[in-house]
Formats: sequence, C-alpha cells, structure tokens
Amino acid sequence: MLQFESKIVGKEIGFGYLRDKIADQGFTIGGNWEYYKGSFDSVLWKEAGETIYLRVPFIVTSGELDNEDAQIRFQKPFVIKHVENIGLDYDEGSLLDATGVSQFQTPLDKDGYIHDKSRWIQAGEQAVEEKVLPFFIH
Repeated sequence: MLQFESKIVGKEIGFGYLRDKIADQGFTIGGNWEYYKGSFDSVLWKEAGETIYLRVPFIVTSGELDNEDAQIRFQKPFVIKHVENIGLDYDEGSLLDATGVSQFQTPLDKDGYIHDKSRWIQAGEQAVEEKVLPFFIH
C-alpha cells in the first residue's frame, strides 16, 4: 500500500452527489464500506491477474452511508495492488465456486508488492486531481 498526500484530504461533500459524478470517471464505491466509512476505488492498471487500484477513503460526518444525503470527509488516498488467483481454487470453497454459489475467489495477495512506486503514486495523484477534485466548489 502506497499512501500519498493530496488536496482531497479533509474536504467534505455530499456522498450521493459525488458518487453519481465520479461513476462516469471510473470510480465505484469500495466493497468494504460500513455505514460510517468507505472508499471510492478506481482501477489504474490490470493485467494477468494483477490489478493496481486507487483507493480514496472517507469517513461519514453526517448521516449514514446508505443515504444519498450523507456527508463525507476524505482521508489520505493510496494505491494498492491485488494479485488474484486466476487458476483453479482447490480449497474448501472450490465446490461453492464450481456450483456458482461463490462468485469470487479470495485474492492471493490483497496488498501485493508494487514495482515502480513513484509511477503509481503519480498516477494516483493525477487521477484524484483530474477525476475527483473538479467536483468540489473552489
């Protein structure tokens, strides 16, 4: 995980408003959200079972995350790499995967080593600057 400084840290905005705006920019609400916190995620790169994500975490300052009018405040963004199991999964969940009950396999590494750190930090900074910050009133 590579955290980086950004002008987004500490900024507040309406959750529903921003979610709808940045969906067109390739961002989705991260799957690990709670009523009081979450993140917007975007794929920076994907190839052969490896994915580098930009994750922009936030806390809820008013309301709950399942409400459109919740207010959120951003924390330090970071870049993270997931290494996925693209082969057959031979653990106890294999039967569930084969029968379609379980749609996803567990990543082999949720925080894989990132080569060329400065490149991916720069890509994350640029994505936040160009795809998220323009929706804030200056």
